[in-house]
Amino acid sequence: MAKQVKLSATRRTGTGRAAVRKIKAQGAVPAIIYGGKTKAEPLQVSKRDISVMLSRASGENILVELEIDGEKTGRLALVQEVQHAPIGGDILHVDFHAVSMAEMLEVDVLLGPTGIAEGVKTFGGLLEQNLRSLEIECLPRDLPDVIAVDVSRLNIGDSIHVRELPLPQGVTTRVPADLTVFSVLAPTVEEEPVAAAAEALTAPEVITAKKETSEGGAAGAAPAKAAAPAKEKEAKK
Repeated sequence: MAKQVKLSATRRTGTGRAAVRKIKAQGAVPAIIYGGKTKAEPLQVSKRDISVMLSRASGENILVELEIDGEKTGRLALVQEVQHAPIGGDILHVDFHAVSMAEMLEVDVLLGPTGIAEGVKTFGGLLEQNLRSLEIECLPRDLPDVIAVDVSRLNIGDSIHVRELPLPQGVTTRVPADLTVFSVLAPTVEEEPVAAAAEALTAPEVITAKKETSEGGAAGAAPAKAAAPAKEKEAKK
């Protein structure tokens, strides 16, 4: 299941570039929490704390208990989006989506293959993953980090469909059951060099005009040589 972590945050009142520069100078990152029954609220969190939290996350969905301004009752939220600088990768902004332990979540969870498929190990096939993530519905306490799928039994031509996935208790899927998740394809067979050479030997010979001339097949060349002496006799006269 996804780990629930605690994160301290403070409310912020300033907006605009000047306020953001001030927040960054304090070693913090601007953030916002929205969703649920309360209006969106701008926050700021420690850059170090959010970096450590993200580095330790084992899945895409991170469940956070935000302790805002030291309040005893934290606000439960999902990390909805983290914006990074295109150069350097610094964290620029964090979006939190408020959730309730009593309300169902609709999220995407990564699908992770485990084991080595029999068709890959024995016959050199190729494991193809058609779905990278799965849209699911569950309560926050049942949210998985990743859904592990054992592919070791798959042989050439075998597949695993959504209906065969080992979903954790309390988790249901929101995609068609007949969708293919994993399959093993036959190895690609390259053309044998010997067969290609044999095909080249049996190809019909192409006779070019140059070859016909060398073998005496061109009719116009001989009369031109015979006409030269006649011209010389006329000159002597």
